[in-house]
Amino acid sequence: MPAAPADAKILTFENARRTVEEHAARVQPPATELVDLVDAPGRVVAEPVTADRDFPPFPRTTRDGYAVRSTDLSQIPATLKVIGEIKAGEQADRISPIVPGQAVSIMTGAPVPAGTDAVVMVEYTSRRGDLVVITRQPTPGENIVPRGAEARQGSLLLDRGQRLNAPAVALAASVGKSRLRVYRRPRVAVLATGDEIVDISSSPGPAQIRNSNTYSLAAQIREAGGEPLLLPIAPDEPHALRRLIEQGLDSDLLLITGGVSMGRYDLVEHVLSEMQAEFFFTGAQIQPGRPVVFGSCGAGAPARERSGLYFFGLPGNPVSTMVTFDLFVAPMLAALAGASPRKLMFLHARLKSDIRVKSGLKRFLPAILTGEFENSSVELVPWQGSGDIAATARANCYVVIPPGRAQIPAGDWIAVMPR
Repeated sequence: MPAAPADAKILTFENARRTVEEHAARVQPPATELVDLVDAPGRVVAEPVTADRDFPPFPRTTRDGYAVRSTDLSQIPATLKVIGEIKAGEQADRISPIVPGQAVSIMTGAPVPAGTDAVVMVEYTSRRGDLVVITRQPTPGENIVPRGAEARQGSLLLDRGQRLNAPAVALAASVGKSRLRVYRRPRVAVLATGDEIVDISSSPGPAQIRNSNTYSLAAQIREAGGEPLLLPIAPDEPHALRRLIEQGLDSDLLLITGGVSMGRYDLVEHVLSEMQAEFFFTGAQIQPGRPVVFGSCGAGAPARERSGLYFFGLPGNPVSTMVTFDLFVAPMLAALAGASPRKLMFLHARLKSDIRVKSGLKRFLPAILTGEFENSSVELVPWQGSGDIAATARANCYVVIPPGRAQIPAGDWIAVMPR
C-alpha cells in the first residue's frame, strides 16, 4: 500500500477557506473570447467597459409633470403659463429658455429645458388651458438627474473580473457593446471513485449505488461558470485510479469524489502522494465534509506540460460533496474563470425550532428558509446524515452552527448559507 501524506493537515473551516482563497488569488486569468451580448450572462468580463458619453447625456426628469423655475413658486398655489411640451426622445432646445412665470409640460425621461431647475409632479398640478396651477413648492433640482450624474464619458462602468448579471448586461448594452470580451470557461474534470459506484444507466447490485456525485458536481460546475468533463468511474485499484487522475490533470481543475477517508480502500491520497502531490490541507473541522482534501499536482503527471494544477478530494457522501464544493471549490473555480475574489458571507434568520448537536465542528446542515417580506425564519430539514440526498433536495439553504454551540434555542438568530 502506498504511503499516505506524511503530515495530516486538519484545519479549522476558516483557515481552510482562507487557504483556498490565498491560492485562488495566485491563479492567472484564462484566455479570452468574444461573445454576443445575449450570450454574456454568467460570463466574466475580460476587458474594462467605459462610458461612451455622459450618463445621462442631458439633465433628465424622473417624473411626469412640469419643468419650472423654483423661484416662481415661493408662494403656493401659483399659476404659470405653459409654453410647450417635451416628451422622452425630443430635444429640449426646440423650446426657448423659459422666463419668469412660464412652465413646460414634460414626460419622464425627457431632457429638462434651459432656464428650469425643478420638475413638479403632475399630481400637484391642475391644467386650465395654457395655464397650470401648482400646489406644491419644489426645491431646486427636484426630480432632475443632472447630466453626467450617473457616469462621465470615459469613466469605468464594468471592470475586469466582474461576473455579468442582468444589470451589468444592461449597462453594456447602454454603451453599445453588442459583443463583449470575456474569459474562457475553465474545464473541470470530475472523477468519482469506488467499486460500489455504478453508472446511472446501470442497474445497481444489492451493495451498489448509482453515481449521483458526478452529476451534482456537473450542475454546480455549470452554475459556477465552468465546463464539466465527466471521467469514467475509478475502481478501488491504484493503477487504474492513477491513470484516470492523470487524465483529469489535463483540465484546469480536478475534482475527485470518494476515497479520501481513512478506510483501507480509500486510495486517493495514497495515489496522489505517489504522484508527488503537495497537500495544503487533508481535512477541515466541519460536518458534513470533514475529510475534504486540497492540493496541487504536476510533478507526477508527465503528460502535462505545466505543473501545479489544483485538485480537490471531496468526500463521497453526496451531501458532503455538495457542501464542500460550495465552501471550497467555488472560490477556486471563480478564480479560474477570471472572476475577482469575493469573501463568503452568511445571511441571518430566526430559528423556528431548537437545535441540538455535538460541539466541536462547524456544521452546515440542510435547512428550509421561509417567510415573507422582512420576516424570515429557518429550520433544519430532518435528515439521515451526509448520504441523505432527498433531504438536501428539499432544502434551500444550510444552517451554519459554530463549533462551540451544542444547543441553539428557537427564536435565536442563526447564520444561513443560501444554496
